[in-house]
Amino acid sequence: MSALTARHAAFAAVGVAAAALGIGAWYAFLAPTGPDDFAECRETTVASSADAFGGPFVLTDHTGARVTEAEVFAGPTLLYFGYTWCPDVCPFDVARLAETTEILEERGLEVTPVFVTIDPERDDVASMSDFVQAHHPRMVGLTGTPEEIKTAAQAWRVYYARQGDDPEAYLVDHSTFTYLVDAEHGFLDVFRREAGSEQLADQVGCYLQRI
Repeated sequence: MSALTARHAAFAAVGVAAAALGIGAWYAFLAPTGPDDFAECRETTVASSADAFGGPFVLTDHTGARVTEAEVFAGPTLLYFGYTWCPDVCPFDVARLAETTEILEERGLEVTPVFVTIDPERDDVASMSDFVQAHHPRMVGLTGTPEEIKTAAQAWRVYYARQGDDPEAYLVDHSTFTYLVDAEHGFLDVFRREAGSEQLADQVGCYLQRI
């Protein structure tokens, strides 16, 4: 059983409280629990609340293969939720994800960037493949049915909501956090989008050197 699967039972209570507090409120709501082996790497208290993030899912990757959370998080992973039609935020965030991965590679550290769509109606396997391959050769794209995406998003406390009635030209409002995940330790940290590639690489590198 993976560390992420083992923590699934802890999600429900935190999810209810976070929903009651509003979008993004979990960031302040969660508090450190127990010893923290990565304390010197953390810049937020929410990062210590590992039980609050992650859970089982089955999605489809950009090659068409069905994958579980254990297969996706087989090693250090940077996880981001967005969509390929996003006109502004996602292109910058995913480019930062790719740049951070490259900076870490130059330092002899490896992390896998993973992009999960929150717009499965338009983001099929083909569009996800084109999108991730355009950003980084090792980037993984994940899609699925609306129900499967909802399960994964809820596990990671991701907010998203479709905006507009046009069946083709709609936008999707969504949270923009990047999560660091590891097979052995599960959730390690969450990063806001304000940090640049170098800063994010420094923060992630601190963890990778201690895993």
